Amino acid sequence: MRYLFGEYAFDTDRRELHRGADVVAVAPQVFDLLDYLIRNRERVVGKDDLINAVWNGRSVSDAALTTRLNAARSAIGDSGEQQRLIKTLPRKGFRFVGQVREVEEAAGPNPGEAAPESALALPDKPSIAVLPFENMSGDPEQEYFADGMVEEITTALSRFKRLFVIARNSSFTFKGRTVDIKEVGRILGVRYILEGSVRKAAGKVRITGQLIDAVTGAHIWADRFERDLTDVFALQDEVAIAVVSAIQPKLFQAELETAARRRPENPSAYDFFLRAMQQHYPLTREAVASALTLAHRALELDPRFGHVAAVAGALHMQNVIWGYAGDPEFERREAVRLVRLALSIDGGDPETMALAAVTSAFMVGDRECEIELVDRAIALNPNSFNAWFCRGWVYKIAGLLEEAVQSFERAMRMSPVDSRLPQLFVGMAQAFIELGRFDETIAAARKTLRQTPSHSAAYRCLASAFAHLGRAAEAREAAACLLEVDPAFTISAWIARGGQSNSRLLIEGLRKAGLPE
Repeated sequence: MRYLFGEYAFDTDRRELHRGADVVAVAPQVFDLLDYLIRNRERVVGKDDLINAVWNGRSVSDAALTTRLNAARSAIGDSGEQQRLIKTLPRKGFRFVGQVREVEEAAGPNPGEAAPESALALPDKPSIAVLPFENMSGDPEQEYFADGMVEEITTALSRFKRLFVIARNSSFTFKGRTVDIKEVGRILGVRYILEGSVRKAAGKVRITGQLIDAVTGAHIWADRFERDLTDVFALQDEVAIAVVSAIQPKLFQAELETAARRRPENPSAYDFFLRAMQQHYPLTREAVASALTLAHRALELDPRFGHVAAVAGALHMQNVIWGYAGDPEFERREAVRLVRLALSIDGGDPETMALAAVTSAFMVGDRECEIELVDRAIALNPNSFNAWFCRGWVYKIAGLLEEAVQSFERAMRMSPVDSRLPQLFVGMAQAFIELGRFDETIAAARKTLRQTPSHSAAYRCLASAFAHLGRAAEAREAAACLLEVDPAFTISAWIARGGQSNSRLLIEGLRKAGLPE
Protein backbone atom coordinates (compact mmCIF):
# COMPACT_ATOMS: atom_id res chain seq x y z
CA MET A 1 0.00 0.00 0.00
CA ARG A 2 1.16 3.51 -0.80
CA TYR A 3 -0.18 6.43 1.19
CA LEU A 4 0.05 9.78 -0.65
CA PHE A 5 -0.08 13.10 1.21
CA GLY A 6 1.14 16.44 -0.09
CA GLU A 7 4.35 15.78 -2.04
CA TYR A 8 5.08 12.60 -0.06
CA ALA A 9 4.51 8.92 -0.84
CA PHE A 10 4.71 6.42 2.03
CA ASP A 11 5.34 2.89 0.72
CA THR A 12 4.65 0.22 3.34
CA ASP A 13 5.83 -2.73 1.22
CA ARG A 14 9.21 -1.23 0.31
CA ARG A 15 9.42 0.59 3.65
CA GLU A 16 10.32 3.80 1.84
CA LEU A 17 9.26 7.41 2.24
CA HIS A 18 9.50 9.48 -0.95
CA ARG A 19 9.41 13.24 -1.33
CA GLY A 20 8.81 13.70 -5.02
CA ALA A 21 11.50 11.59 -6.67
CA ASP A 22 13.76 11.60 -3.60
CA VAL A 23 13.89 8.85 -0.98
CA VAL A 24 13.84 10.35 2.53
CA ALA A 25 16.09 8.55 5.00
CA VAL A 26 13.95 7.32 7.92
CA ALA A 27 15.04 5.22 10.91
CA PRO A 28 13.09 1.93 11.32
CA GLN A 29 11.28 2.99 14.52
CA VAL A 30 10.37 6.34 12.99
CA PHE A 31 8.99 4.55 9.91
CA ASP A 32 6.92 2.25 12.14
CA LEU A 33 5.62 5.23 14.10
CA LEU A 34 4.54 7.00 10.90
CA ASP A 35 3.01 3.77 9.61
CA TYR A 36 0.90 3.35 12.74
CA LEU A 37 -0.25 6.99 12.81
CA ILE A 38 -1.18 7.03 9.12
CA ARG A 39 -3.06 3.71 9.30
CA ASN A 40 -4.98 4.93 12.36
CA ARG A 41 -5.50 8.49 11.20
CA GLU A 42 -9.24 8.39 11.84
CA ARG A 43 -8.70 8.41 15.61
CA VAL A 44 -6.51 9.84 18.35
CA VAL A 45 -3.68 7.43 19.16
CA GLY A 46 -2.66 7.28 22.82
CA LYS A 47 0.89 7.03 24.12
CA ASP A 48 0.35 3.42 25.19
CA ASP A 49 -0.98 2.53 21.73
CA LEU A 50 2.20 3.85 20.10
CA ILE A 51 4.48 2.09 22.57
CA ASN A 52 2.70 -1.23 22.06
CA ALA A 53 2.79 -0.89 18.26
CA VAL A 54 6.33 0.45 17.80
CA TRP A 55 8.23 -0.82 20.82
CA ASN A 56 6.20 -4.00 21.47
CA GLY A 57 5.19 -2.75 24.91
CA ARG A 58 8.72 -2.18 26.18
CA SER A 59 9.28 0.64 28.65
CA VAL A 60 9.98 3.87 26.77
CA SER A 61 10.67 7.28 28.28
CA ASP A 62 8.68 10.36 27.31
CA ALA A 63 11.92 11.88 25.98
CA ALA A 64 12.52 8.93 23.65
CA LEU A 65 8.96 9.08 22.36
CA THR A 66 9.24 12.84 21.80
CA THR A 67 12.52 12.34 19.92
CA ARG A 68 10.91 9.81 17.57
CA LEU A 69 7.88 12.04 17.01
CA ASN A 70 10.11 15.00 16.18
CA ALA A 71 12.07 12.83 13.74
CA ALA A 72 8.81 11.67 12.10
CA ARG A 73 7.60 15.26 11.76
CA SER A 74 10.93 16.38 10.31
CA ALA A 75 10.90 13.55 7.74
CA ILE A 76 7.56 14.74 6.34
CA GLY A 77 8.25 18.47 6.47
CA ASP A 78 6.32 19.11 9.69
CA SER A 79 7.40 20.45 13.08
CA GLY A 80 6.20 20.54 16.68
CA GLU A 81 5.31 24.20 16.24
CA GLN A 82 3.35 23.82 12.99
CA GLN A 83 1.76 20.38 13.52
CA ARG A 84 0.33 20.46 9.99
CA LEU A 85 0.36 16.67 9.66
CA ILE A 86 0.98 15.15 13.09
CA LYS A 87 -1.04 16.85 15.81
CA THR A 88 -0.45 16.47 19.54
CA LEU A 89 -3.60 16.62 21.65
CA PRO A 90 -2.54 17.37 25.26
CA ARG A 91 -3.33 14.56 27.72
CA LYS A 92 -5.03 12.59 24.93
CA GLY A 93 -2.44 11.51 22.37
CA PHE A 94 -1.55 12.05 18.75
CA ARG A 95 -3.28 12.03 15.39
CA PHE A 96 -2.18 12.17 11.76
CA VAL A 97 -4.36 14.99 10.37
CA GLY A 98 -2.99 15.33 6.81
CA GLN A 99 -5.16 14.50 3.81
CA VAL A 100 -4.17 10.99 2.69
CA ARG A 101 -4.91 9.13 -0.53
CA GLU A 102 -4.41 5.36 -0.59
CA VAL A 103 -3.01 3.63 -3.68
CA GLU A 104 -2.82 -0.14 -3.73
CA GLU A 105 0.42 -1.34 -5.33
CA ALA A 106 0.06 -3.71 -8.26
CA ALA A 107 2.66 -6.21 -9.42
CA GLY A 108 3.23 -4.01 -12.48
CA PRO A 109 1.60 -3.81 -15.89
CA ASN A 110 1.91 -6.66 -18.32
CA PRO A 111 3.37 -5.94 -21.75
CA GLY A 112 0.89 -3.91 -23.73
CA GLU A 113 -0.97 -2.65 -20.65
CA ALA A 114 -1.26 1.06 -19.98
CA ALA A 115 1.20 2.73 -17.66
CA PRO A 116 0.07 3.45 -14.09
CA GLU A 117 -2.22 6.44 -13.69
CA SER A 118 0.50 8.37 -11.84
CA ALA A 119 2.91 8.09 -14.78
CA LEU A 120 3.38 11.14 -17.00
CA ALA A 121 2.18 10.62 -20.56
CA LEU A 122 5.04 10.18 -23.00
CA PRO A 123 5.54 13.13 -25.38
CA ASP A 124 4.77 12.66 -29.06
CA LYS A 125 8.49 12.75 -29.94
CA PRO A 126 11.54 10.87 -28.64
CA SER A 127 12.10 11.79 -24.98
CA ILE A 128 15.18 11.31 -22.84
CA ALA A 129 16.61 11.99 -19.38
CA VAL A 130 20.35 11.93 -18.68
CA LEU A 131 20.97 10.57 -15.18
CA PRO A 132 23.95 11.74 -13.09
CA PHE A 133 27.10 10.00 -14.24
CA GLU A 134 29.11 8.12 -11.62
CA ASN A 135 32.40 9.80 -10.70
CA MET A 136 35.02 7.06 -11.12
CA SER A 137 38.02 9.32 -10.43
CA GLY A 138 38.26 8.32 -6.76
CA ASP A 139 38.40 12.03 -5.87
CA PRO A 140 35.25 13.60 -4.35
CA GLU A 141 36.52 17.00 -5.47
CA GLN A 142 35.96 15.88 -9.07
CA GLU A 143 32.24 15.36 -8.46
CA TYR A 144 31.49 18.78 -9.92
CA PHE A 145 33.33 17.80 -13.11
CA ALA A 146 31.21 14.66 -13.60
CA ASP A 147 28.06 16.73 -12.96
CA GLY A 148 29.18 19.36 -15.43
CA MET A 149 29.81 16.75 -18.10
CA VAL A 150 26.23 15.52 -17.73
CA GLU A 151 24.91 19.07 -17.96
CA GLU A 152 26.84 19.68 -21.17
CA ILE A 153 25.56 16.44 -22.71
CA THR A 154 22.00 17.34 -21.65
CA THR A 155 22.38 20.79 -23.21
CA ALA A 156 23.76 19.32 -26.43
CA LEU A 157 20.84 16.90 -26.65
CA SER A 158 18.29 19.63 -25.97
CA ARG A 159 19.45 21.55 -29.02
CA PHE A 160 17.85 18.92 -31.23
CA LYS A 161 14.37 20.35 -31.66
CA ARG A 162 12.95 16.93 -32.45
CA LEU A 163 13.86 15.63 -28.99
CA PHE A 164 12.10 16.15 -25.66
CA VAL A 165 14.85 16.41 -23.03
CA ILE A 166 14.30 16.49 -19.27
CA ALA A 167 16.28 19.26 -17.57
CA ARG A 168 19.35 18.43 -15.55
CA ASN A 169 17.90 19.41 -12.15
CA SER A 170 15.09 16.86 -12.35
CA SER A 171 17.45 14.11 -13.47
CA PHE A 172 19.82 14.93 -10.62
CA THR A 173 17.19 14.12 -7.99
CA PHE A 174 18.31 10.51 -8.62
CA LYS A 175 21.97 11.26 -7.86
CA GLY A 176 23.67 8.74 -5.58
CA ARG A 177 20.75 6.29 -5.66
CA THR A 178 20.32 2.81 -7.04
CA VAL A 179 17.42 3.27 -9.42
CA ASP A 180 14.87 1.20 -11.30
CA ILE A 181 15.10 2.54 -14.84
CA LYS A 182 11.44 1.80 -15.56
CA GLU A 183 10.38 3.73 -12.45
CA VAL A 184 12.58 6.69 -13.42
CA GLY A 185 10.99 6.70 -16.85
CA ARG A 186 7.50 6.78 -15.30
CA ILE A 187 8.39 9.56 -12.84
CA LEU A 188 9.99 11.81 -15.45
CA GLY A 189 7.71 10.87 -18.34
CA VAL A 190 10.42 9.80 -20.78
CA ARG A 191 11.02 6.83 -23.07
CA TYR A 192 14.83 6.70 -22.91
CA ILE A 193 17.37 6.96 -20.09
CA LEU A 194 21.07 7.66 -20.55
CA GLU A 195 23.35 6.63 -17.69
CA GLY A 196 27.11 6.27 -17.44
CA SER A 197 30.34 7.16 -15.68
CA VAL A 198 33.19 9.66 -15.95
CA ARG A 199 36.83 9.05 -15.12
CA LYS A 200 39.21 12.01 -15.13
CA ALA A 201 42.89 11.18 -14.56
CA ALA A 202 46.37 11.82 -15.99
CA GLY A 203 45.18 14.51 -18.36
CA LYS A 204 42.49 12.36 -19.95
CA VAL A 205 38.72 11.96 -19.63
CA ARG A 206 36.91 8.71 -20.27
CA ILE A 207 33.12 8.55 -20.56
CA THR A 208 31.13 5.35 -20.71
CA GLY A 209 27.45 5.53 -21.47
CA GLN A 210 24.50 3.30 -22.13
CA LEU A 211 21.07 4.13 -23.47
CA ILE A 212 18.10 2.18 -22.10
CA ASP A 213 14.48 1.97 -23.19
CA ALA A 214 12.68 2.86 -19.94
CA VAL A 215 9.46 1.20 -21.09
CA THR A 216 10.89 -2.23 -21.94
CA GLY A 217 14.20 -2.12 -20.03
CA ALA A 218 16.09 -3.04 -23.20
CA HIS A 219 19.63 -1.74 -23.76
CA ILE A 220 19.73 0.16 -27.04
CA TRP A 221 23.29 1.40 -27.17
CA ALA A 222 26.53 1.45 -25.17
CA ASP A 223 29.92 2.92 -25.91
CA ARG A 224 33.09 4.36 -24.39
CA PHE A 225 34.94 7.54 -25.31
CA GLU A 226 38.36 8.71 -24.23
CA ARG A 227 40.07 11.99 -25.07
CA ASP A 228 42.62 14.42 -23.74
CA LEU A 229 41.17 16.92 -21.27
CA THR A 230 41.94 19.71 -23.71
CA ASP A 231 39.41 18.22 -26.10
CA VAL A 232 36.67 17.56 -23.55
CA PHE A 233 34.03 19.54 -25.42
CA ALA A 234 34.37 17.45 -28.56
CA LEU A 235 33.95 14.41 -26.31
CA GLN A 236 30.68 15.73 -24.88
CA ASP A 237 29.31 16.46 -28.35
CA GLU A 238 30.41 13.04 -29.57
CA VAL A 239 28.42 11.31 -26.81
CA ALA A 240 25.37 13.46 -27.53
CA ILE A 241 25.51 12.71 -31.26
CA ALA A 242 25.86 8.97 -30.60
CA VAL A 243 22.80 8.95 -28.32
CA VAL A 244 20.67 10.91 -30.75
CA SER A 245 21.72 8.65 -33.60
CA ALA A 246 20.60 5.64 -31.56
CA ILE A 247 17.18 7.18 -30.88
CA GLN A 248 16.38 8.85 -34.15
CA PRO A 249 18.83 8.02 -36.97
CA LYS A 250 17.30 10.51 -39.36
CA LEU A 251 18.52 13.47 -37.29
CA PHE A 252 21.51 15.14 -38.89
CA GLN A 253 24.61 15.47 -36.78
CA ALA A 254 25.07 18.88 -38.35
CA GLU A 255 22.22 20.19 -36.17
CA LEU A 256 24.40 19.89 -33.09
CA GLU A 257 27.38 21.54 -34.81
CA THR A 258 25.24 24.43 -36.06
CA ALA A 259 23.47 25.07 -32.76
CA ALA A 260 26.36 24.40 -30.39
CA ARG A 261 27.33 27.53 -28.49
CA ARG A 262 30.85 28.86 -28.39
CA ARG A 263 33.05 26.96 -25.93
CA PRO A 264 35.31 28.77 -23.44
CA GLU A 265 38.94 28.62 -24.54
CA ASN A 266 40.39 28.16 -21.05
CA PRO A 267 39.65 24.85 -19.24
CA SER A 268 40.28 26.52 -15.88
CA ALA A 269 37.60 29.09 -16.66
CA TYR A 270 35.27 26.22 -17.47
CA ASP A 271 36.03 24.61 -14.09
CA PHE A 272 35.12 27.84 -12.30
CA PHE A 273 31.92 28.06 -14.36
CA LEU A 274 30.91 24.51 -13.37
CA ARG A 275 31.53 25.32 -9.71
CA ALA A 276 29.47 28.50 -9.98
CA MET A 277 26.51 26.63 -11.45
CA GLN A 278 26.79 24.00 -8.73
CA GLN A 279 26.64 26.73 -6.03
CA HIS A 280 23.78 28.71 -7.62
CA TYR A 281 20.77 27.09 -5.97
CA PRO A 282 19.20 27.51 -3.49
CA LEU A 283 19.13 31.31 -3.87
CA THR A 284 20.34 32.18 -0.38
CA ARG A 285 22.51 35.24 0.18
CA GLU A 286 25.54 33.01 0.75
CA ALA A 287 24.90 30.81 -2.31
CA VAL A 288 24.48 33.78 -4.65
CA ALA A 289 27.64 35.45 -3.29
CA SER A 290 29.68 32.26 -3.71
CA ALA A 291 28.39 31.62 -7.23
CA LEU A 292 29.06 35.24 -8.21
CA THR A 293 32.67 35.04 -7.02
CA LEU A 294 33.24 31.88 -9.04
CA ALA A 295 31.54 33.30 -12.14
CA HIS A 296 33.70 36.43 -12.06
CA ARG A 297 36.79 34.27 -11.63
CA ALA A 298 35.84 32.31 -14.76
CA LEU A 299 35.30 35.57 -16.63
CA GLU A 300 38.69 36.91 -15.54
CA LEU A 301 40.34 33.81 -16.98
CA ASP A 302 38.32 33.88 -20.20
CA PRO A 303 36.81 37.32 -20.93
CA ARG A 304 35.14 35.90 -24.07
CA PHE A 305 33.14 33.28 -22.16
CA GLY A 306 29.74 34.71 -23.05
CA HIS A 307 27.46 32.40 -21.13
CA VAL A 308 29.27 32.90 -17.83
CA ALA A 309 28.93 36.68 -18.31
CA ALA A 310 25.16 36.18 -18.58
CA VAL A 311 25.18 34.02 -15.44
CA ALA A 312 27.15 36.69 -13.55
CA GLY A 313 24.69 39.35 -14.72
CA ALA A 314 21.73 37.27 -13.54
CA LEU A 315 23.41 36.78 -10.15
CA HIS A 316 23.87 40.55 -9.74
CA MET A 317 20.19 40.94 -10.65
CA GLN A 318 19.23 38.39 -8.00
CA ASN A 319 21.18 40.33 -5.39
CA VAL A 320 18.97 43.33 -6.19
CA ILE A 321 15.55 41.66 -6.33
CA TRP A 322 16.17 39.51 -3.25
CA GLY A 323 17.37 42.49 -1.22
CA TYR A 324 20.89 41.12 -0.77
CA ALA A 325 22.67 44.08 -2.39
CA GLY A 326 24.77 46.40 -0.24
CA ASP A 327 24.87 48.84 -3.15
CA PRO A 328 21.79 48.15 -5.31
CA GLU A 329 22.64 50.71 -7.99
CA PHE A 330 26.10 49.21 -8.52
CA GLU A 331 24.61 45.69 -8.71
CA ARG A 332 21.98 46.92 -11.16
CA ARG A 333 24.60 48.52 -13.43
CA GLU A 334 26.76 45.40 -13.30
CA ALA A 335 23.80 43.17 -14.17
CA VAL A 336 22.97 45.22 -17.25
CA ARG A 337 26.63 45.59 -18.31
CA LEU A 338 27.31 41.87 -18.05
CA VAL A 339 24.28 40.64 -19.98
CA ARG A 340 25.00 43.16 -22.74
CA LEU A 341 28.56 41.86 -22.82
CA ALA A 342 27.22 38.29 -22.97
CA LEU A 343 25.00 39.11 -25.95
CA SER A 344 27.84 40.85 -27.77
CA ILE A 345 29.97 37.72 -27.37
CA ASP A 346 27.43 34.92 -27.68
CA GLY A 347 24.20 36.46 -28.93
CA GLY A 348 23.12 33.31 -30.77
CA ASP A 349 23.07 31.03 -27.72
CA PRO A 350 19.53 30.47 -26.41
CA GLU A 351 20.59 30.03 -22.77
CA THR A 352 22.50 33.31 -22.88
CA MET A 353 19.60 35.06 -24.58
CA ALA A 354 17.09 33.81 -22.01
CA LEU A 355 19.19 34.94 -19.04
CA ALA A 356 19.78 38.32 -20.67
CA ALA A 357 16.05 38.77 -21.30
CA VAL A 358 14.95 38.03 -17.73
CA THR A 359 17.77 40.13 -16.23
CA SER A 360 16.81 43.05 -18.42
CA ALA A 361 13.13 42.59 -17.56
CA PHE A 362 13.85 43.10 -13.87
CA MET A 363 16.59 45.72 -14.23
CA VAL A 364 15.57 47.74 -17.34
CA GLY A 365 11.98 47.07 -18.40
CA ASP A 366 12.30 47.35 -22.20
CA ARG A 367 9.28 45.12 -22.76
CA GLU A 368 9.41 44.70 -26.55
CA CYS A 369 13.12 43.97 -26.64
CA GLU A 370 12.95 41.46 -23.78
CA ILE A 371 10.00 39.58 -25.26
CA GLU A 372 11.69 39.40 -28.65
CA LEU A 373 14.90 38.13 -27.04
CA VAL A 374 13.31 35.39 -24.95
CA ASP A 375 11.09 34.26 -27.82
CA ARG A 376 14.18 33.89 -30.02
CA ALA A 377 15.72 31.75 -27.27
CA ILE A 378 12.65 29.50 -27.29
CA ALA A 379 12.74 29.25 -31.07
CA LEU A 380 16.38 28.15 -30.98
CA ASN A 381 15.91 25.65 -28.17
CA PRO A 382 12.32 24.69 -27.31
CA ASN A 383 13.60 21.93 -24.99
CA SER A 384 15.21 24.35 -22.54
CA PHE A 385 13.78 24.58 -19.02
CA ASN A 386 15.74 27.80 -18.53
CA ALA A 387 14.31 29.44 -21.64
CA TRP A 388 10.69 28.64 -20.71
CA PHE A 389 11.32 29.59 -17.08
CA CYS A 390 12.79 32.94 -18.12
CA ARG A 391 9.99 33.46 -20.63
CA GLY A 392 7.46 33.02 -17.83
CA TRP A 393 9.07 35.82 -15.81
CA VAL A 394 9.57 38.10 -18.82
CA TYR A 395 5.92 37.78 -19.82
CA LYS A 396 4.74 38.15 -16.23
CA ILE A 397 6.71 41.37 -15.78
CA ALA A 398 5.34 42.61 -19.13
CA GLY A 399 1.78 41.98 -17.92
CA LEU A 400 1.05 39.20 -20.44
CA LEU A 401 -0.21 36.91 -17.74
CA GLU A 402 -1.83 34.00 -19.54
CA GLU A 403 1.31 33.58 -21.65
CA ALA A 404 3.39 33.72 -18.46
CA VAL A 405 1.37 30.93 -16.85
CA GLN A 406 1.62 28.78 -19.99
CA SER A 407 5.39 29.31 -20.09
CA PHE A 408 5.80 28.27 -16.45
CA GLU A 409 3.65 25.19 -17.09
CA ARG A 410 5.80 24.26 -20.10
CA ALA A 411 8.97 24.70 -18.01
CA MET A 412 7.53 22.47 -15.30
CA ARG A 413 6.87 19.73 -17.85
CA MET A 414 10.46 19.98 -19.07
CA SER A 415 11.77 19.43 -15.52
CA PRO A 416 8.99 18.09 -13.27
CA VAL A 417 11.13 17.69 -10.12
CA ASP A 418 13.46 20.65 -10.56
CA SER A 419 15.10 22.40 -7.59
CA ARG A 420 14.01 25.74 -9.11
CA LEU A 421 10.30 24.90 -8.94
CA PRO A 422 9.78 27.15 -5.87
CA GLN A 423 10.73 30.19 -8.00
CA LEU A 424 8.51 28.88 -10.80
CA PHE A 425 5.51 28.49 -8.47
CA VAL A 426 6.05 32.01 -7.15
CA GLY A 427 6.00 33.32 -10.71
CA MET A 428 2.73 31.51 -11.32
CA ALA A 429 1.31 32.81 -8.04
CA GLN A 430 2.12 36.41 -9.00
CA ALA A 431 0.52 35.95 -12.41
CA PHE A 432 -2.59 34.38 -10.83
CA ILE A 433 -2.99 37.37 -8.50
CA GLU A 434 -3.08 39.84 -11.39
CA LEU A 435 -5.60 37.56 -13.14
CA GLY A 436 -7.81 37.68 -10.03
CA ARG A 437 -7.43 33.90 -9.53
CA PHE A 438 -6.69 34.15 -5.82
CA ASP A 439 -7.38 30.53 -4.86
CA GLU A 440 -4.85 29.39 -7.45
CA THR A 441 -2.41 31.97 -6.08
CA ILE A 442 -2.70 30.40 -2.64
CA ALA A 443 -2.21 26.88 -4.00
CA ALA A 444 0.90 27.88 -5.96
CA ALA A 445 2.41 29.81 -3.03
CA ARG A 446 1.85 26.87 -0.70
CA LYS A 447 3.65 24.58 -3.15
CA THR A 448 6.64 26.90 -2.87
CA LEU A 449 6.55 26.90 0.92
CA ARG A 450 6.38 23.11 1.09
CA GLN A 451 9.77 23.04 -0.64
CA THR A 452 11.23 26.30 0.72
CA PRO A 453 9.55 27.23 4.03
CA SER A 454 11.33 30.60 4.31
CA HIS A 455 10.51 31.88 0.80
CA SER A 456 9.56 35.54 1.34
CA ALA A 457 7.96 35.96 -2.11
CA ALA A 458 5.52 33.13 -1.36
CA TYR A 459 4.42 34.85 1.85
CA ARG A 460 3.89 38.09 -0.10
CA CYS A 461 1.59 36.23 -2.48
CA LEU A 462 -0.31 34.55 0.35
CA ALA A 463 -0.79 37.79 2.29
CA SER A 464 -2.09 39.59 -0.80
CA ALA A 465 -4.39 36.78 -1.98
CA PHE A 466 -5.92 36.22 1.47
CA ALA A 467 -6.51 39.99 1.80
CA HIS A 468 -8.29 40.12 -1.57
CA LEU A 469 -10.50 37.19 -0.51
CA GLY A 470 -11.44 38.94 2.74
CA ARG A 471 -9.70 36.30 4.85
CA ALA A 472 -8.19 38.90 7.13
CA ALA A 473 -6.81 36.61 9.85
CA GLU A 474 -4.94 34.46 7.32
CA ALA A 475 -3.67 37.58 5.53
CA ARG A 476 -2.28 38.93 8.81
CA GLU A 477 -0.69 35.56 9.59
CA ALA A 478 1.02 35.45 6.18
CA ALA A 479 2.16 39.07 6.62
CA ALA A 480 3.63 38.19 10.04
CA CYS A 481 5.49 35.25 8.48
CA LEU A 482 6.86 37.55 5.78
CA LEU A 483 8.17 40.02 8.36
CA GLU A 484 9.71 37.19 10.32
CA VAL A 485 11.62 36.04 7.23
CA ASP A 486 12.34 39.58 5.97
CA PRO A 487 12.15 41.94 9.00
CA ALA A 488 13.15 45.02 6.98
CA PHE A 489 10.41 44.52 4.36
CA THR A 490 8.48 47.56 3.19
CA ILE A 491 6.25 47.76 0.15
CA SER A 492 8.07 50.74 -1.33
CA ALA A 493 11.53 49.20 -0.93
CA TRP A 494 10.35 45.98 -2.53
CA ILE A 495 8.83 47.87 -5.50
CA ALA A 496 12.11 49.76 -5.92
CA ARG A 497 13.98 46.47 -6.48
CA GLY A 498 12.34 46.23 -9.91
CA GLY A 499 9.98 44.20 -12.03
CA GLN A 500 6.72 45.18 -10.33
CA SER A 501 5.22 47.72 -12.77
CA ASN A 502 2.38 45.30 -13.58
CA SER A 503 1.77 44.03 -10.03
CA ARG A 504 -1.16 46.33 -9.17
CA LEU A 505 -3.34 43.73 -7.45
CA LEU A 506 -0.41 42.17 -5.62
CA ILE A 507 0.61 45.56 -4.18
CA GLU A 508 -2.98 46.46 -3.35
CA GLY A 509 -3.34 43.18 -1.44
CA LEU A 510 -0.11 43.77 0.51
CA ARG A 511 -1.51 47.10 1.68
CA LYS A 512 -4.81 45.49 2.65
CA ALA A 513 -2.88 42.89 4.65
CA GLY A 514 -1.38 45.70 6.75
CA LEU A 515 2.24 45.43 5.61
CA PRO A 516 4.36 48.55 6.16
CA GLU A 517 4.47 51.05 3.34
